[in-house]
Amino acid sequence: MTTKLTMRKSFVLALALATFVQIDPVSLVTQGSISSEALARVGRPLTATSAAGVARRATRRTIRRTSVYVARLPAGCVKTSINGTAIWHCGAKYYQHSGSKYVVVHVN
Repeated sequence: MTTKLTMRKSFVLALALATFVQIDPVSLVTQGSISSEALARVGRPLTATSAAGVARRATRRTIRRTSVYVARLPAGCVKTSINGTAIWHCGAKYYQHSGSKYVVVHVN
């Protein structure tokens, strides 16, 4: 009796679920899936040539410190600012003031 009652409850539950969710039982059996088409949309990623890529590249300049310190700056240095940080541009190298010395930094 309990097996019959359990099977009856299972059938009623499956019927109620199919009614509320509106699953097509024929397509479920024939196609093996509830959905008949793929719904994924693949977009183009943000590349360096897109407007957003150019903005990212311009605003995300990073300053990485090295372990090389100098007591004085070389001649002909120009003070510049990158992202609000004051650094000194001397030829091909950049320096940042650190206490009484200057540290060599890499600007990316």
